[in-house]
Amino acid sequence: MSSAATSPAGPDHLWSVDEHLEDILSTVRPLEPIELQLLDAQGCVLVDDVTVPVSLPPFDNSSMDGYAVRVADVAGAGEEFPAVLEVVGDVAAGAADPVRVGPGQAARIMTGAPLPPGAEAVVPVEWTDGGLGEGPVSGMRARSLAPEGAEGQVRVHRPAETGAHVRARGSDVRAGALALEAGTILGPPQIALLAAIGRGRVRVRPRPRVVVLSTGSELVQPGEELTTGQIYDSNSFALTAAAREAGAIAYRVGAVADDADILRTTIEDQLVRADLLVTTGGVSVGAYDVVKEALSDVGDEDVAGAGVDFRKLAMQPGKPQGFGSIGPDHTPLLALPGNPVSSYVSFELFVRPAIRALMGLPDVHRPRVRAVLKSDEALRSPKGRRQFLRGSCTEGEVSPVGGAGSHLIAALAHADALIVVPEDVESVEPGTEVEVVLLG
Repeated sequence: MSSAATSPAGPDHLWSVDEHLEDILSTVRPLEPIELQLLDAQGCVLVDDVTVPVSLPPFDNSSMDGYAVRVADVAGAGEEFPAVLEVVGDVAAGAADPVRVGPGQAARIMTGAPLPPGAEAVVPVEWTDGGLGEGPVSGMRARSLAPEGAEGQVRVHRPAETGAHVRARGSDVRAGALALEAGTILGPPQIALLAAIGRGRVRVRPRPRVVVLSTGSELVQPGEELTTGQIYDSNSFALTAAAREAGAIAYRVGAVADDADILRTTIEDQLVRADLLVTTGGVSVGAYDVVKEALSDVGDEDVAGAGVDFRKLAMQPGKPQGFGSIGPDHTPLLALPGNPVSSYVSFELFVRPAIRALMGLPDVHRPRVRAVLKSDEALRSPKGRRQFLRGSCTEGEVSPVGGAGSHLIAALAHADALIVVPEDVESVEPGTEVEVVLLG
């Protein structure tokens, strides 16, 4: 694995954001394709182009309950002088051998039923003396459309043009046309189209399975009582939700105590259901940085496999990061810092692209735009660091949300963008155009 044990950078190398991301994306490979039933393929990425084997709709059919007619027979029809037509039969949805409509004739027809031979248009039942009924035109209901004393006839009060209220064969999509391109994420509309053209199974790249572990003996699960020195675990919830939003099947593991042996065992247990592991906390230089302790010095025979490289990035927040592979299958692992904002920003910049790469998507990045900074004062940024500040972006303007502190979760909850301040910029004045990463 190119990033971990064989990294060309020395231990004191300060990685740029771009270098770290390139290292991740050059290592992570799309998951192998599998064939799935349609509903199981929801959220997955299509591997092959899909062409249409049969036109949609496959035959001319009625878009209304009413009467199938010839255009010439209702030309000039009106309330005072209706066209009087002989009703020759009923055409229900699914009819295989509908009646033929000849001169002076009409056939009762229901929505979705094939347009019978000879007919050129459909007049809705509301345009006739059949009344304003509701529901399918068939059986006793159909017979009730004929006016009393004139069984077998219908009076039409409006003319109709050729093709009126008819869904023409192939008007949705024609046979041989491209239905869906490879690389399409399959949502409900795409699954509907696949079903409509008769595809019961489809070849896709599966949704990546992502396991999220937070570390720290001070962490308590929401709903439990806090004691002195404890905080609630928010990182594992935030990142599990973010992984699902990115398209993954995500599993949250409760906070792991600051014990290297326990962490190694926990990670080893999770490998069976992981295409990617994400940890938060324990990657800095403190005495209890458990992730770094557990994974930085293991050999190929251990859980860490090819190894995890811990590095410093020229960014704020999120300077300490780790990346490598673990286990016999060299499962990718990204180790993120523990401060909530650092953790979430790191997820957006590095983990989300990794998830999208595993899915086989051609574009793995959040959209970026230019916007004018709207602020009461200049933004300050440390020299040599690429800073990512939370912001709210609308109509070409972006406003900072909260301060630069990496613990400010409340501010993060109200942000929909990240304001990017380059490494060589120490101050950004209001009214300056800045780069913005859109999060929503």
